Amino acid sequence: MKIFNLPDLGEGLPDAEIVEWLVSEGDEIKTDDPMVSMETAKAVVEVPSPYTGKISKLFGQAGDVIETGAPLAGFKVEGEDDAEAEAGAKPAPEPETTPAETAAEQGAREDSGTVVGAMESSDRLVSEAVATVGSARVTPAVRALARKLKVDLNSVQASGKDGVVTRADVENAARHPQPAPAPAEPVPASSRSPVTPAAPAPAAAPSGEWEAIRGTRRTMARVMSESHAQVVATSIMDDADIHRWAHGQDITVRLLRSLWAGARVEPGLNAWYDGEQSMRMLHKGMHVGMAVDTEDGLFVAALRDVHSASAADMRDAINRLRDNVVNRSIPPEDMKDYTIMLSNFGVFAGRYATPIIAPPCVAIVAAGKLRNEVVPVLGGYEVHRIIPLSLTFDHRAVTGGEAARFLKAMLEDLGLPE
Repeated sequence: MKIFNLPDLGEGLPDAEIVEWLVSEGDEIKTDDPMVSMETAKAVVEVPSPYTGKISKLFGQAGDVIETGAPLAGFKVEGEDDAEAEAGAKPAPEPETTPAETAAEQGAREDSGTVVGAMESSDRLVSEAVATVGSARVTPAVRALARKLKVDLNSVQASGKDGVVTRADVENAARHPQPAPAPAEPVPASSRSPVTPAAPAPAAAPSGEWEAIRGTRRTMARVMSESHAQVVATSIMDDADIHRWAHGQDITVRLLRSLWAGARVEPGLNAWYDGEQSMRMLHKGMHVGMAVDTEDGLFVAALRDVHSASAADMRDAINRLRDNVVNRSIPPEDMKDYTIMLSNFGVFAGRYATPIIAPPCVAIVAAGKLRNEVVPVLGGYEVHRIIPLSLTFDHRAVTGGEAARFLKAMLEDLGLPE
């Protein structure tokens, strides 16, 4: 049997999740026929068969996460004889064992050795000195267990011989704790009858259910954790005054253009940084990673050649990116190698933010919600349209002055009429 291992699906990710098998064990299949749908960080990818033959084994079911390089499917290919296929499918033999006791005896022995002192083993009690703690009679080992489980021995109902508290008694008390008695309130001297305190209200049970984080959200959690561990992030904010814009300006396209204006002044923010090698790469062109929020999680896909694209080309690329996100059909090559990042969270709400950088990039710009603001002008006041901007940069590779000059160049470009 030939084993096909999960290949790197073009994103450098350590694993992928099985969405749906398109074949079953025993099916005949040809090379390049669709075999399985796998969900990667940002898209669902169909993995084709590498062989012509019969499916001998499928490693995993829908929802399982397969590591890159781990077995995905087994094949009996043309020209392979039955003996060879059987040998390939046969699992490795387990080492022989010669147990000197039964499983029950071994389990009891192992359990008896977990705490120093007298233990319960099967139905017998290994005896040792019994001490009295308050009103309870207990062995040192069971007393230690009670301390560990925070069980009050005086509240435990003893079931052992001669009224001795056993291990099972303590464990049962730990599983079914008795509510602590409410402290008695002092009775006023003038009162003729005792005051009965009100019973405490029962604690509300959690209303939700735990669920596994899968697919895009699982990848997002990993990427964010890696960024937090690696990047020394610092943010600066300012407002872009766009009151001079000509009618019908495309906000996202203008933001993309302003990123290139910033990079022409400070190319160090359109760069990659390798902290382990202490090296950086200043990019001559600009590919912008656009962050797109969905119910499944955060997607980041690259808009290519922003430095040379026309406004119409950028708008077409943005529309194509959004359609691919909705359809979960983003090509793997569009989800890597961006040189700087842009998040336009202001389409929903929020003014400023501290967005997260995805290494090896060193900068991300976030645009907040556009607003109208009264600003002073010579001789009075005017209402201008304002876009709040937040720039987060990796302070290992970028100085505060470089970041400020980059942002200033963006503001100046956004201030132009068109």
